[in-house]
Parts: sequence; structure tokens; C-alpha cells
Amino acid sequence: MSRPRVVIVGAGFAGYQAARRLSRREKDQVEVVLISPEDYFLYVPLLPEVATGVLEARRITVPLAGTLPEVRMVLGTVDAVDLDRRQVGFTDPEGRRGDIGYDRLLLAAGSVNKLLPIPGVTEHAHGFRTLPEALYLRDHVTRQIELADTASDAAEATARCTFVVVGAGYTGTEVAAHGVLFTRALARQHPRLERAGIRPRWLLLDVADRVLPELGERLSADADRVLRQRGVAVRTGMSVAEAGHDGVRLTDDTFVRTRSLIWCVGVRPDPLVADVGLETVQGRLAVDSYLNVPGRPEVFAAGDAAAVPDLTHPGAITPMTAQHATRHGAAAARNIAASLGHGERRPYRHRDLGFAVDLGGLQATADPLHVPLSGPLAKAVTSGYHLLSLPGNRVRVTADWLLDAMLPRQAAQLGLVRGHAVPLEHASPHP
Repeated sequence: MSRPRVVIVGAGFAGYQAARRLSRREKDQVEVVLISPEDYFLYVPLLPEVATGVLEARRITVPLAGTLPEVRMVLGTVDAVDLDRRQVGFTDPEGRRGDIGYDRLLLAAGSVNKLLPIPGVTEHAHGFRTLPEALYLRDHVTRQIELADTASDAAEATARCTFVVVGAGYTGTEVAAHGVLFTRALARQHPRLERAGIRPRWLLLDVADRVLPELGERLSADADRVLRQRGVAVRTGMSVAEAGHDGVRLTDDTFVRTRSLIWCVGVRPDPLVADVGLETVQGRLAVDSYLNVPGRPEVFAAGDAAAVPDLTHPGAITPMTAQHATRHGAAAARNIAASLGHGERRPYRHRDLGFAVDLGGLQATADPLHVPLSGPLAKAVTSGYHLLSLPGNRVRVTADWLLDAMLPRQAAQLGLVRGHAVPLEHASPHP
């Protein structure tokens, strides 16, 4: 008899974890198929370090074939799900159509940049969700400093040295904290800017009343202090009202001349979610506490694509974080196996172990096991957490961190990703 087939859509935190658990524990009982447009798992929390030259891009990409040897990999973008026929349709990287049947389906398509109806943002903002976006941003920032150095007009040079980050959550705060250190190091390699008194300027905007509103006030205050000490202009209760090629107009009607608008306002479920034809909650697929889609015992969903009930906060759903997605994947794997007669299913119940925010240099803010930490100790905890969470490349990441601490960063554009390849509304295609 053939083994039942489990098809997993998406190789993010939830999909990767589910594939790994199923292939290791049930490798002789089920066939696991993982469909993804990329052949790697991307460790998103370290993207700011790729964008600012601390880590090389391959350090945070974990090859699927090398780490999931028992899983059948299918390179492609899923664009159709036939629930009645139990088939998934996809397009491969060369444009060829294909479909594959399933006995169990796990939808873990993840998320894309969250867009707001603000004039000019789609055309002029840079997203920050994918590896191409991070690589492009690194080149873009480097290019702006270099063009500022050769500009004949001081106003233009100042605009090119001004960087605006919208969104003071985890991603935006880390991008601004790392970015100011990166551009300061770049500027030191261009003495002409120093002589002209032009220095990199970073603005961090958020409509909330403080940075990192997801964290407690003490950790938020620690991060705010580090940012301001580095010269980042933190403006809370404020956002962008309009964006253009030469700058942005803020909601207080202030105009900031800049060539760099970095969009970190959050994420939304992958567009595939809306196309499946299943019930959604806040744009995410409705599931029960076992991550099962109601009325479809063969369909499961996890990660940012799923509205998983938070049993520790009745009436709420789990937030869209890597920590939840990873644990969703493990829970989905267990419950999918149980639905096939292997083991017992369990509801997803999350125990919050705290969060960590890397602020670059020797600074971080963290609350492991809800013990608030800041400074070098928090940095050590944050680095250790990332190393433990990475499913590979730990030695290489550690080596890059050590080299960054001892050597100056290289300031050179790689030219690997062009601007037209990462427009904000298309930079994160669904698997």
C-alpha cells in the first residue's frame, strides 16, 4: 500500500518545522511533499544584519534539500487549491504548470508586506520581508552615501544621507538601530561628507505612542534610549501622509527630503489565503485549536496564514511572529500524524518565553522568561537565542559576527538585485 501524502505549502517557519518533524518521526509512514518557490528556509529575524553588512546572505538561508533529506521538494508557486479534488496547482520557476494530489494539506504560505492606502508608498517605499529586499536595501543605502559624497549640492547630499523607517515594531526598530551604525561606518570612508558637516540621519516613525509597543514599557524605554543616543530621531504618534521621489510628507505636514523610505509597518497574510475559498478571521484562515480547518478534516493551516486561537487569552488569536509560527509547525505535524492514525492530537497552547530585539553593536533588549535585560547581557542572550533557533549555519554565523567585531565592514555595491525586482506590492510572492 502507498503511503498517505502530506503536502505542505510554504517553507517558512511553520512549513519548515512541520516538514522536519513529519519527515523525521513519520518517514516510514507518510510521504511529505514541500512546495516552495525557493530552495531554502530563510531565517527572517537576522535580515537586518544582512542588510547592514554584518552577515553574508547565505548565512541565514538553510538549504531545504540538505536539511530535509526525506522530504520531496517541489520548486513552484502555488496558485490554486482544489479542495474537493484534493489537488494543489502550482507554477514552476520556468513557467510550467503542475498539480499534485494530497491526503493531508498544510497551508503555511506565510505573509507579505502590509500595505496602507498612502499616496506614493507603493512606488517609492522599500519593503523588508525577503532576502532580495534586504540585499537591495544594502546596495541602495551604500549607493546613497556614495552619491551624497559626489553631490555638488549640499541639500541633495543631505537628502541622500537621510533615511526614514516607518514602523517601530521589531523589524523597524532593528533596521534603524543597525542602519545608523552601518551608515556611520560608510560615511567615515568618505571624508568629504565629514568636512561638509553632513552626517547620516535616521528617522523612525510609528503611530503608536512608543517604540516596540508589543513589549513592556521598560524594554521599550531601553530601546528608545539606545536609538536616541545614536542620533535616531524617534517620532511616535506619527507616520507618512504622502511619499514622492524627493521625500515624504509626514502626518504633521512636515516635509522630509530623502531618497530612502523603508517600510516596516507589519505584515498581512499571503494573497493565497483569500483565494482558497475558506473562512477567514482577520484575513487569516480560520482553524480550531488543533490547527484544523473546520469542516475540512484533511486541511490544516499554520503560521501567519492561520488564525490560531490563543488558549492563554480566550477570544484572541496568536500574533504573527516567528516564535508562534515555529511552534505552529510542530503542533501541525503532530496533529496531522494523529489524523492518519499515528499518535494523539493535542491543542496548540503557547507558553510565552519572552522576546529579544537586537539593536546592533553590543546593545539589545530582551526579556527571557520575562526577566527584563538590556545592554551587553541582553545582546549575549539574543545572539544565543538566534544561534539555537537557526536550523543550520551556526558556525558560519558566529564567524561572521566575530569578523564584524574585529574588521571594518566592506562598503561595495553588489548589484545583485535591481529596484524593479523588489517593488513593495510584489516583493513577497506566495509559495
